[in-house]
Amino acid sequence: MGSEKYLLTLGLHLNLLVNLLALDNCSFGYERRQRKCIDVDECIQPSEVCGKNAQCINTNGSYYCQCDSGFESTSHTANFTLTEGSCIDINECFKVRDVCGPSATCTNAIGSYFCSCVKGYASQSNHSFSCQDINECDEDSSICGQLGTCENQEGSYRCRCQDGASNFGNEQAHCVALNCDLYKTDSKSQKLLPRLDTFLSLMRNSCKQLGQSSGGQVSLMSGETLLEKVLTAGDDLLSSEALESSSQVSELLSSMENAIKLIGPQLKKNRTRKESKHAEVELLITREKSPPRGPIHLSTEHAQLDTTWETAAGTSAYPGFAVASLVAYKELESTTNGSFHGLSRTHSETSFQINSKVVTAYVSNPDTSHLLTPATFTFLHLQSKDAEHTCVYWDSSSQGGSWSPRGCVKTQSNSTHTVCSCSHLSSFAVLMALYEIKDAFQLQVITWVGLSLSLVCLFLCIVTFSCCRSIQGTRNTIHLHLCISLFIADLTFLSGISSTENRGGCAFIAGLLHFFFLSAFCWMFLEGVQLYRMVVLVFNTTLRTVYMLAAGYGVPLLTVIISAMAYSEGYGTKRYCWLSLERGFIWSFFGPVCVIIVANIFFFIITVWKLAEKFSSLNPDLSKLRKIRTFTITAIAQLCVLGIMWIFGCFQFEESMLAMSYLFTIFNSLQGVLIFVMHCLLSKQVREEYVRFLSCSPVKEKRRDKYSESSSSQALRMTQSTGESQM
Repeated sequence: MGSEKYLLTLGLHLNLLVNLLALDNCSFGYERRQRKCIDVDECIQPSEVCGKNAQCINTNGSYYCQCDSGFESTSHTANFTLTEGSCIDINECFKVRDVCGPSATCTNAIGSYFCSCVKGYASQSNHSFSCQDINECDEDSSICGQLGTCENQEGSYRCRCQDGASNFGNEQAHCVALNCDLYKTDSKSQKLLPRLDTFLSLMRNSCKQLGQSSGGQVSLMSGETLLEKVLTAGDDLLSSEALESSSQVSELLSSMENAIKLIGPQLKKNRTRKESKHAEVELLITREKSPPRGPIHLSTEHAQLDTTWETAAGTSAYPGFAVASLVAYKELESTTNGSFHGLSRTHSETSFQINSKVVTAYVSNPDTSHLLTPATFTFLHLQSKDAEHTCVYWDSSSQGGSWSPRGCVKTQSNSTHTVCSCSHLSSFAVLMALYEIKDAFQLQVITWVGLSLSLVCLFLCIVTFSCCRSIQGTRNTIHLHLCISLFIADLTFLSGISSTENRGGCAFIAGLLHFFFLSAFCWMFLEGVQLYRMVVLVFNTTLRTVYMLAAGYGVPLLTVIISAMAYSEGYGTKRYCWLSLERGFIWSFFGPVCVIIVANIFFFIITVWKLAEKFSSLNPDLSKLRKIRTFTITAIAQLCVLGIMWIFGCFQFEESMLAMSYLFTIFNSLQGVLIFVMHCLLSKQVREEYVRFLSCSPVKEKRRDKYSESSSSQALRMTQSTGESQM
């Protein structure tokens, strides 16, 4: 019984061992269930056994992966496992040639792609994608405008313009009428500006070529070349003496604006900048299908324009392009510096001077008389001054043309810049107020009385220095020519300083004043040189007359000739027949004057220093030293009078400088009187000559002979040492 029990237990253990061995015999991918090996479905596992963009397919004892449509495996096989590869996107646009067909573009997407028709084509609403040509002429009968005929082309269209119209080379833009009559030379313009004919002829030919070109093609000359030729022709007008009236300026500005109107749409680049000798221009053009939007910024060296494309395009029919330009004239301000008719009524006590370059703003919008958004101009001042500035535009309808503030408001201003906001477009500038001297009548009386008295005294000086033999010498010659120069200068000043009606005559008067006032300072320089030689040199102190004449008249003449050759327009202004402030031309006078004053100060310092040494020596020649001291004092006083006079003359054009105007007028009027007092009335010998002449009685012969004998030897010695007669 016990043995059977052991056998039964052993049998059960053997059965269990067999079952366990049978379970281990299931292949990979199977599992035993109810004593059977059942396939394991890997595709329903929690984790993605194939990764993204792939499908899992189960098989008996295994599985495989297949990529979704639009993807391919990195193993380059259709069936794979995750350990063998993964799915990546297929770029059908690259792999399949013409996948979308003709006239279409392919755009790849993740796992797919899509097709779109190119411009001028549209897809058909059927199952297969295809692009068919759009007949733009049928869809929009006004696509070329009233002056153009639409011709359909494969994938596009073109506008053929009628004669007298053009789309400026943009075959898909509206045809715009060309007004070539704007560039005709009529009798009025020919009379005003004879040289304008060349300018207008250039534009007229270009306009006709545009209007006659088949299909609205561009003219034979490119827009860039035409712009260069227009600027060159404009230089010929601006550099000549032709612009003498406001009407001529109006004609020039109008012609330049019409030229930009024709040239702008022909330019190929979106932004073009050109510069010539007398003008600078920057243009912007856009050729969008719809009216453009956004800001516009144009600039030249001395001005800036800020506006918008909405202003440039306007609200009327959009022709397919928009143009904005800014033209700056480099020297036109001097020509228009007196055209202030529109300001005289409201500013009767104030005169004006242009303190910026003149600029013209143009846009393709045909209506710029009332802008919805004002245009902003920023001007750089020609003179940096804290003065009152006014924004103005050129009104060609006012007495042939004048500056007017209508529609322009000053928004900001400092010593260097002024910002203007204008509700219309034209030609613009900034004016600086020059306050009229309110006591002009009193100053005029002082000038007339003082200069008349000065002329009389200078005439007496000329007669005295010419006829008095007892004072003949180098200093006398210098004083004689100094008085001659001042006499002619004062006479010219008195008779012609305000004669601005004739421009040529005014320039001649300004040239005479320049020459003779400069000559007066040159003779004063020679006096300083002579005093220096008298003190420093012991022998041969005289100056030869020919050398003095060359320095006293030759140097001023050479200065005037060089100045006239460099800038002839600088002689004569709108207010006075004197040197212009433009381009620093006034320094052709003040420059030499400053040099002479500095040089004479140097000579006088050396002279005074040497005199002090000689007075302190053991054996001073007191008579000679006292004479040189007297000469030096009078020369210094003379330099102070003339030098200070012109320092005061620099400050006449400010509202708060009325005292300076009085001082300048007084010194200028009485300089002849002061010279007569210093060199004639204070001279003992001259006074004796005057007494003898006025008493009409000769000096006693005995006294005269005695004086001659005693003075002849002394004068001889003095002449040998100083080169001067006694005074």
